[in-house]
Amino acid sequence: MSPASDPIVFPPAVVAAMQAQLPAVAERTVATIVVEVPSYADAFTGEMGQAIGRAVQLALGGFLELASRPGGADPSQPIGPALEGAYALGRGEARSGRAMDALLAAYRVGARVAWRHMSETAVTAGLEVGAVARFAELVFAYIDQLSASSVAGHTDELESTGRARRQHLERLGALLLAGRPPHDLTVAAQRADWPPPRTLTAVVLPEDRARGARALLDPRTLQVTDDAPGLDPVADLAVLLVPDAGERARPTLLRTLEGRSAAVGPPRPWAQVAASYERVLRAMRLGMTAPAPAPLDTEQRLADLVLRADPDALADLRTAALAPLAKLGPGAQEKLTATLRAWLLHHGRREQIAAALFVHPQTVRYRMGQLRDLYGDRLDDPQTVLALTLALGSRPDPEAADTVARPAAPRGS
Repeated sequence: MSPASDPIVFPPAVVAAMQAQLPAVAERTVATIVVEVPSYADAFTGEMGQAIGRAVQLALGGFLELASRPGGADPSQPIGPALEGAYALGRGEARSGRAMDALLAAYRVGARVAWRHMSETAVTAGLEVGAVARFAELVFAYIDQLSASSVAGHTDELESTGRARRQHLERLGALLLAGRPPHDLTVAAQRADWPPPRTLTAVVLPEDRARGARALLDPRTLQVTDDAPGLDPVADLAVLLVPDAGERARPTLLRTLEGRSAAVGPPRPWAQVAASYERVLRAMRLGMTAPAPAPLDTEQRLADLVLRADPDALADLRTAALAPLAKLGPGAQEKLTATLRAWLLHHGRREQIAAALFVHPQTVRYRMGQLRDLYGDRLDDPQTVLALTLALGSRPDPEAADTVARPAAPRGS
């Protein structure tokens, strides 16, 4: 038979006796919980212990009030104040960072202690022996209801605080990408309970691959999706801001991102990560890619980024630097341009130039003679060498950029 279908009504004398014992029962309950639930040894001392004692009195007092009502109200169903107190207790546990295990253990201990002392008092006050078992059933059903209310409070608190923190973290990420002042960022980090790292590295990747990557990265990694400036909203891209992923940690980051179509910026001081993000955006706008499955590492494409930062200026530089070749036919122009590029890349070392071009060293000597006739002494001028290096170090085709040599004057040939 369910508790609700078989209510119990305590005689007034029994209720009065048990109510008189409530302070002592509450005190014994708290003392036993402290002993049997070690995680509460400190939490239940002092003012906290007094508060828990009052909560126990409230809960048991609510039970006795129901049990003493005419008509047999069901004492296994707590009234509003008791349920609200249990709910608040669960929320308080969540705010303290504790799981529900300890609180539920405390409820079990409390039910046992309360039942033992109150049943003794009830029998002494005249409760019939036949009603004692029913009394026990109702007490434990009542505690189960309070436990459920505390679990609900704990869950709601975690959901609400977790949701609020996620919103604060997303807001912080958006402010970082927007390049807001350090003071604003510090306040936002404190509000999000996010300890700033030394550096942050911006990573852009498809949104459907961001969650899997984030699970493998530093737990402090921030994710920005909807508020990321500069991203096409229909491209379904996300931005990860990865803490302390520079220097020796960078290879690990790149390996983690393999196969995820990611583009990775440079590490920057955490409040300056907008610069890392801008670097990634610039590389993406220029159509830079990396051989699959490797991510695009912008640190390995610095020369391309510099040379292609202003395409019009680079085109003008290339036209001016190669002007002496403009009057030649297409075939001769192509051969001399290739020879000039190899001469720059290999610093005038004839044997290496010949090997790179698959020609005889004498052919290199002949072509370099032609080039010196066209350029004259300018091939010995550092500024001309620099201009030619920039002009020939990157081709107009974005998919085919040569390695840029250092702008050092080559040795004569």
